[in-house]
Amino acid sequence: MDKDRLDPWGTSTVKDYSRLRSEFGIEPVAPLLPRFKRPSPHLSRGIDFGQRDLGRVLDAVDNNKPYAVMSGIKPTGDFHLGTKMTADDMVYFQSLSKKGTVFYAVADVEAYADNGLSFEETSKIATRNVADILALGLDPDRAVVYLQSEELKVMRLGIVFSKGVTNNMLRAIYGERQIGLYMAALFQAGDILMPQLPELGGPKPVLVPVGADQDPHIRLARDLAARYREEYGFIPPSSVYHRLMLSLSGSDKMSKRTEGSLLKLDDLPREATRKISTAFTGGRDTVEEQRRLGGRPDICPVFDLYRFHFAKDDEHVHRVHEECAHGIRLCGECKQEANGLVKAFLEDHRKKRDSLMKDATELLARSREYLTSTGK
Repeated sequence: MDKDRLDPWGTSTVKDYSRLRSEFGIEPVAPLLPRFKRPSPHLSRGIDFGQRDLGRVLDAVDNNKPYAVMSGIKPTGDFHLGTKMTADDMVYFQSLSKKGTVFYAVADVEAYADNGLSFEETSKIATRNVADILALGLDPDRAVVYLQSEELKVMRLGIVFSKGVTNNMLRAIYGERQIGLYMAALFQAGDILMPQLPELGGPKPVLVPVGADQDPHIRLARDLAARYREEYGFIPPSSVYHRLMLSLSGSDKMSKRTEGSLLKLDDLPREATRKISTAFTGGRDTVEEQRRLGGRPDICPVFDLYRFHFAKDDEHVHRVHEECAHGIRLCGECKQEANGLVKAFLEDHRKKRDSLMKDATELLARSREYLTSTGK
């Protein structure tokens, strides 16, 4: 793709999501929307734009059958608005049925291979990350949370899968990479397929919510599920893809690799205000041009704050978009409103997260005990 690139270990950009779907065989979400009784903001606002076999998971929901929601987040620091999107989808799809179990991999192997963080460092970060997702609404009674490097089931699946791939296959998916990243990819396939092991309930639909740039991992896991179906009975994992939120600089996705242009859930309100106040916008050079030509909300990371996270409802998103596009709303007042919404969220989230640190520690310990008791 000319200007689009899918790099799960870099700074990806996607300019044309319809072209992305065509290029990689990703199906649209829109035809499935009538099946949701309570669409999430990600669904109703078109943030979750693509899927693979999502209908299989919805069938399980409709028929009160077991399914898993599985995703991994690297413990490289505090959650930011990009990682929050994945966490929000995990929480939402868990909520659709009492039969839904979340498997959350603290992807410390990938953090070591990609970011050079020691396992000691990531172990300390992990508890805060788990407290973050609990504060976002994860039901701990239907969640299994584990450190990737500690789970032997994942390691052993990765080793098994290593016999089913070649360097050429991995190079075709990921490009030329260090061996450590290829190993991390195989372990991620282990994460995705682990919920279907016999000791964890056997084959079942597994939904993996990820950003668009993570599709290479999904394609690898689906290929391995097919290769090892006879041996393990794997059902190819399903997936749902969210759009990549712009960094506050207006270029590339929001990522920890561009520290100054991301909003973290641990940011103090005054720091968030500073970042938003200096953010790139889709506004014109002068007030007169803005009034005459209108702004460009579709390239504006401040509008993304409303659409992806902080607007009160879908009508609010539509109103901000239309006021900007028709020159009614100026960038200064738009940033001021966004600052208020972000400040209220950060203050509330911090209180919730801090009160859930003990629960996060207990969930990690309980999950470790559960996975150990199911055999190695």
